[in-house]
Amino acid sequence: MSGEARDACGVVAVYAPTPLSVDVPRLVYHALYALQHRGQESAGIAISDGDTMVVYKDLGLVAQVFDESVLQSLRGHAAIGHVRYSTSGSSTWGNAQPSYKSATTGQIALAHNGNLVNSQELKQSLADAGGDPTPGRRLHASSDTDLVASHIARACSVASAQDGGAGDMKQAILEVLGRLAGAFSFTMMDERRIFGARDPYGFRPLCIGRVGDAWILASETCALDLIGADFVRDVEPGELVTVGADGLASERFAPQGRHAACVFEHVYFARPDSTLMGQNVYATRYRMGMRLAAESTPDADLVMPVPDSGVPAAQGFARGSAIIYGEGFVKNRYVGRTFIQPTQLMRQQGIKMKLNPLREVIAGKKLVVVDDSIVRGNTTRQIVGMLRDAGAREVHMRISSPPIQWPCFYGIDMPDQDELIASRLDVEGIRAHIGADSLAYLSLDGMLEATKVPEDEFCTACFSSRYPVAISAGELASKHVVDDVAPKEELQAQRA
Repeated sequence: MSGEARDACGVVAVYAPTPLSVDVPRLVYHALYALQHRGQESAGIAISDGDTMVVYKDLGLVAQVFDESVLQSLRGHAAIGHVRYSTSGSSTWGNAQPSYKSATTGQIALAHNGNLVNSQELKQSLADAGGDPTPGRRLHASSDTDLVASHIARACSVASAQDGGAGDMKQAILEVLGRLAGAFSFTMMDERRIFGARDPYGFRPLCIGRVGDAWILASETCALDLIGADFVRDVEPGELVTVGADGLASERFAPQGRHAACVFEHVYFARPDSTLMGQNVYATRYRMGMRLAAESTPDADLVMPVPDSGVPAAQGFARGSAIIYGEGFVKNRYVGRTFIQPTQLMRQQGIKMKLNPLREVIAGKKLVVVDDSIVRGNTTRQIVGMLRDAGAREVHMRISSPPIQWPCFYGIDMPDQDELIASRLDVEGIRAHIGADSLAYLSLDGMLEATKVPEDEFCTACFSSRYPVAISAGELASKHVVDDVAPKEELQAQRA
């Protein structure tokens, strides 16, 4: 993607009635492998045999963190897993997930995709309970995930003290979920059960599947496909599902209000082979490209994508415009997504390592170059320059989403509005900055129509400034809210 926005994370959970019915740690490992596109900073698995919980996590990719010896050492019938990119809390080993806490009557491990908008309030409420030595209340990391795990462990310990030792982790989870604001899809576990929950708006995806007699929870259906699981349904917004010896149980912790799924999942973040809200992601992006061609087709010889995320839309654009489709870049498949690397220097080096123009294809041609979005504009400028150096006669950029003008506070890491090129420049200004002969974006209506989902089902805040949940941006302008970093100047976010 031409702009280096970053998604929060990918989460998984597996429960098997007996540890021998399926290889639980290996299922989690392969599901995380399928979700690697959602985070490349760290990976982790928590697993329980019914009595003892073990957490293994480290910085790095899934295949770097887990090898055969590690997988063979993990034993149990219930597990959760996580791949991370940080949107709240710094990129350190301590912030790798799952987050683990102990309570008076048990243990909790938690993995999170999303971003809370009341982290300061949650942190302060733990501080206000000062003097309580409950281990679960102590923060060992600087992420909103650790805050939630600490609150759950503390709620369980407090309930245990009040009722003589019978504190239940599930009730503690329900209590804490009702206090959270923002975007969250959680997978959680105690020693005996796994849990899954989505915020009442359903910002981030979470689905349920089955393979044999095992239950699976995962951020995307592509993870189910890889391990041979059948899709059952999505976890509903405001729903907590519990899977244990008695099977799957469901209850609501909040009434479902307006559904506000992140439309950027359909534009870019989800894998094209996943299904979101009943729609195949590849087909949605193809339709976005066709609609973009209907809105703005220049005189050109060749339509080419910025791989890989621009491929479906470029193919749709070629069909809609009747211009020949071709591959103008060779991609190095051994270089990870440039947007998700944790430093700008690595991102700048990454684009040249990742893409090499095919001079024989593009020299002398008038090109339509299709990408999914532009965030900061730096990567797009590099791409246009590479194509011109390779002999392109003209470069016409076409973007299969509207201009991103507003920051996201619900799990996409682009917190500073002054970093968003479309918030500072109009389309002509952006065109001049990136050096293209022309530039056009897909309209907001065109993007939403291409999803084949009612438009009021989506959050479009980064395009429209209509935020479904009111935000104290003094807290959220920095992703290091719980690192004791001074908040930036408060921005009054709108409520839709």
